[in-house]
Amino acid sequence: MAYCDHIETMQPEERKALHKNYHDNHYGFPIHDDNELFGRLILEINQAGLSWETILKKEASFRKAYSNFDVNQVANYTEQDRERLLSDAGIIRNKLKVNAAIENARTITSLQKEFGSFEKWLESHHPKTKEEWVKLFKKTFKFTGGEIVNEFLMSIGYLGGAHSPMCAINKKIEKLNPMWLKK
Repeated sequence: MAYCDHIETMQPEERKALHKNYHDNHYGFPIHDDNELFGRLILEINQAGLSWETILKKEASFRKAYSNFDVNQVANYTEQDRERLLSDAGIIRNKLKVNAAIENARTITSLQKEFGSFEKWLESHHPKTKEEWVKLFKKTFKFTGGEIVNEFLMSIGYLGGAHSPMCAINKKIEKLNPMWLKK
């Protein structure tokens, strides 16, 4: 069952509303801000082994804990910041995931220097198959396996499949000319 259809069967209403907001306003929509791209990568990495609902419930806490997803600030985090994150009950306190966020921020700042932005780096590698993207991400970033890369790229409009073809939100996204429509 597609995410689009699954939301309609969710109970209670608060749970349904949480997923519907993400589905209708975020999932699959192109992102053009490097900090928000970085934030989505953090969220996708932290979802590994957990439900997406857990991450959606903690999104505001992640945003606060990681300096509103400011790539430059996170890239400059110290050991004290790392310890702060590992003791923050509002986020996922997994050492590998926390370390990945900090290291990936440092990688993104390097990519920004070379390509002008994280988005331009992504664009410079488009189009690729899912397998090619996974290989590139594994070579470039920390804690980026196949599912994480697939969901990250679908969630930002680089790979298709975020919505069923008949979904009204899919039609809305298509009008924004996401990267998956550009061959």
